Amino acid sequence: MEFKIVHELPGRIRLRTPAGTFSKDEAPALCAVLEALRGVERAQASHRTGSVLIYFERERRDEILTAVSIMTRDYYEDITMPRRGVPLASTLLRTVAGMAFRMLVLPAHVRHAVCLWRAAPYIGRGLKAFFLARRLNVAVLDAAAISSAILRRDFTTAGVIMTLMSLSEEMEAWTQHRSKEDLAQSLALRVDKVWVKKDGAEVEIPFSELRAGDLLIVRAGSIIPADGTVAEGEAVVNQSSMTGEPLGIVRRAGASVYAGTAVEEGEITVEVTAAAGTTRIDKIIQVIEESEGRKASVQSQAEKLADSIVPYNFALAAAVYLFTRSPERAASAIMVDYSCAIKIATPLAILAAMREGVKNGVLIKGGKYIEAMAEADTAVFDKTGTLTAAEPRVAKVVPFGGRSREEVLRLAACLEEHFPHPIARAVVCKAAEEELRHEEEHAEVKYMVAHGIASSLRGEKTIIGSRHFVFDDEGTPWADEQKAAAAEEAERYSLLYLAIGGALAGIICIEDPLKREAPAVIAELKDEGLTNIVMLTGDGRRAAQKTAAEAGITETCAEMLPQDKAKYIKELREKGRRVVMIGDGINDSPALSEASVGVTMKHGADIAQEVANVVLLDDRLEGLTDARRISSRTMSKIKTNYAAIVGVNTLLILLGLAGRVTPRTSAILHNLTTLLACGRALSPVLKKQP
Repeated sequence: MEFKIVHELPGRIRLRTPAGTFSKDEAPALCAVLEALRGVERAQASHRTGSVLIYFERERRDEILTAVSIMTRDYYEDITMPRRGVPLASTLLRTVAGMAFRMLVLPAHVRHAVCLWRAAPYIGRGLKAFFLARRLNVAVLDAAAISSAILRRDFTTAGVIMTLMSLSEEMEAWTQHRSKEDLAQSLALRVDKVWVKKDGAEVEIPFSELRAGDLLIVRAGSIIPADGTVAEGEAVVNQSSMTGEPLGIVRRAGASVYAGTAVEEGEITVEVTAAAGTTRIDKIIQVIEESEGRKASVQSQAEKLADSIVPYNFALAAAVYLFTRSPERAASAIMVDYSCAIKIATPLAILAAMREGVKNGVLIKGGKYIEAMAEADTAVFDKTGTLTAAEPRVAKVVPFGGRSREEVLRLAACLEEHFPHPIARAVVCKAAEEELRHEEEHAEVKYMVAHGIASSLRGEKTIIGSRHFVFDDEGTPWADEQKAAAAEEAERYSLLYLAIGGALAGIICIEDPLKREAPAVIAELKDEGLTNIVMLTGDGRRAAQKTAAEAGITETCAEMLPQDKAKYIKELREKGRRVVMIGDGINDSPALSEASVGVTMKHGADIAQEVANVVLLDDRLEGLTDARRISSRTMSKIKTNYAAIVGVNTLLILLGLAGRVTPRTSAILHNLTTLLACGRALSPVLKKQP
């Protein structure tokens, strides 16, 4: 089997195989074959990404990889395997079958004993809530409903109530489990290579080779891939994902840093203390748990409302008994409640929406962002890498000062290779395409967010970046003919300026074509209610207006710094706008944080992915419209579910009080209503793609 190692921890390795190596149906068989190898503890395979994750005994690593390398498709293609995990339908069927067996087969006295044994946990939870927590909540109401049926020796009703409750709990547990699995796979950190300092030089090595004691170099915009202690430098590190602190904190020599946190500004050298350990795995689990904690206000309201209604059920039951002296009619008020369906169906709808988002390439990090996305009325786009192609290209290099075109490109690539940005990658790729070697000739490289890069080359100050940075901030002089040449190129391209020793050395023209789907996505967002659409960019006005016109955007702000973008969004929110910000660069991070919902792309800078609330996992702009549709339709589903739950259960209570239905019928219909509400909560909201 052909593969490459993309990530490795002690006893755990992730392999990437070419497309088509195994199919969806063959994945379980492949895992079974791998798990049959000596030393393999567990294996997971994803046909979509070609990813194979193997957990193994450390001393057998080489033996296992050798076995995988000689494995062919013949080993697994004809093997039929049952799907992993128990399907929801099987779980529900088993529960219903258990109820039928008890009712139809077991003798009455055995059935009654089983009913009492099954009721004990429910009654125990109710007593604990009432006497220890001093709360009248759903657990107390459930215990009262089951107890009232048992006291009336209606064991059938008690059994049916518990079975239907069990079905609801199983649906909720299954959805949570599947959602966590999908989220864990999407949130896993994938780092291929890192920069380390060896013998005074910077060297790029595979992440799998990083070891404790290595000096790891981390620059602005990058995620810190391993735990460690700062050995050199100073940086502002965003630790919100680890500690919850919303603002970046300064980390200097001697300070600890953690895997998964992001460097916002500066550069640090980290002495690794826990390379590729369990820290990131723990982080993933934490983020998943937090995603459930980021509840939509409608979800929190539903849960609070569910518990707040319970006392009224007891009050109604007491009033009915006082006036009618009928235990059966009083029991009807306890058998039927609004809280159970409301409390279960709403979080299920949120979890189902998050899971459906992942399946469609959209990671939404919590319920409150689903709600915010549904309520948004304004979309603000960054230009480079968001509306335009994820991989811009170098179209032209214009040298000045007697330098050659190749020299300008080579020096630019030498500086840009250290930083994660689409334009930096374009420069480096162009140099590689032309086979221009760019060895480390410069001194320390410093990155100025949204401005450019500064260093020193053979004793001369060297800078590369925007016009504002090179000429306004750094005061680099340029002649009229250079200005004329730049103006001409700015009509078609975005420009990078390279200056060496206080003189303009060249201009690099970046071709930044609009993504083909951008105009259609903009039109669809308008149809979905996002009536105000804006494009923000640090590029020149002419290039910005050209791109905006092609995309169908009428409002454009050009030559903006990161603080300008964040300020613009803050002003929109102060005007009452609910803003979705879409960006992918380091310079977009402040604006992403300021927006109601921050959206970034999979290829975007690590810090952008860290602060964003929604990540488009496959870089499709269509994922944005999917996120909007999932969010708005989920909120609509929650509201209609709520109305149906209130309407049906109110009718059941009235019929019970009037003596038209028995408590048993009320309980069955109420719990069936809860199951139907849960089933609808789990239903997808997007149409399947043909």
